[in-house]
Amino acid sequence: MDIKGLSKPLSVNDIEFRVQSINNGKYATILAYKNARVDMQRLDDCLGALYWKREHLKDNHNCMVSIFDPAYNHWVSKEDTGTESMAEKEKGLASDSFKRACFNWGIGRELYDYPFISIKLNDDEIQETGKQKPKYRTSFNFDLKKWKWISSFDENNKIQGLACKDQNGNVRFKWGEFPSKSK
Repeated sequence: MDIKGLSKPLSVNDIEFRVQSINNGKYATILAYKNARVDMQRLDDCLGALYWKREHLKDNHNCMVSIFDPAYNHWVSKEDTGTESMAEKEKGLASDSFKRACFNWGIGRELYDYPFISIKLNDDEIQETGKQKPKYRTSFNFDLKKWKWISSFDENNKIQGLACKDQNGNVRFKWGEFPSKSK
């Protein structure tokens, strides 16, 4: 059982990125987030499948994630609430409350320290949708799932660098510092 392993930074490959909004200057604000499968895998890897459980309360608004403490032979629980998603209301609510309860155990907590991610969109990556005043959305040429993200953390597990390249190898975002590679 590795309780401290719960709060180790997630691999950038476990993080998903999505567009939150696009401003009139055609910059996209990008959010970093984790999904519930990442939380379940971290709990399994650090504790084992038999030493954690989740319970949904209050019509899925709240989720309690409990970890079994074999030293004292009892369960220790942390709880949080979630919000409904646009696509699947009940499933999204249950998933969100679970992810938030897992934040309380330290899983993915470093996401709160990620920098503000703003990316200038290329002309072929954006479409104007507003008739009265300009509104924008990404075009099919903008595909964050094909981008390569890298991150670095210091010895205290604090993020010190985040960067990405698009599918063509162009650096689109860079923040902070990355340790030099030793030869």
